[in-house]
Amino acid sequence: MAEFPLHNLDSAPAEARDKLAAAQKKMGFIPNIFAKMAEAPTTIDAYMQLDQLLAQTTLSATEVETVLIATSVYNRCAFCVAAHSGRAKQAGMDEGDLEALRAGGKLPNARLNALAEFTRAVVHERGWVDDAAVQQFLDAGFSQQQALEVILGVTIKTLSNYTNHITATPLNQELEPLAWKEAS
Repeated sequence: MAEFPLHNLDSAPAEARDKLAAAQKKMGFIPNIFAKMAEAPTTIDAYMQLDQLLAQTTLSATEVETVLIATSVYNRCAFCVAAHSGRAKQAGMDEGDLEALRAGGKLPNARLNALAEFTRAVVHERGWVDDAAVQQFLDAGFSQQQALEVILGVTIKTLSNYTNHITATPLNQELEPLAWKEAS
């Protein structure tokens, strides 16, 4: 398997260093996903821009994390499940909902469960979600706009999940308490 570099502020291409520095300042460490993405400065830039856009959607912080974790669980990306579990806790997600989400199961919160199910359908069906699934999502109180915002969330996670798979991104020490193992 090809080894992709795990960059730091000194080894990263010049065009990616400001992104790594910003991540380090914001989080107190450089997430290894960013250290891997830095090899392609446009990739890390795209991820960070998409993340900023996702934060501007009408989905709440907990709802955004629901989309991101549901996608990452489906795509079997241990790094992103761990990282977004931390963000979900910071956003105030109920522990029962988080554990169910990480297990790929039914969430106690009906609204978040509808969101997780719709997200899983979008990923599984590669966007070819049937009318019944869309209607269930809308019946749970979500809007057509939010259906398209879910696609934005799936897009950003596809970028990071696939990057982690190809580059074999190791989990940062800071994320180890949130480590996730795929259910058997």
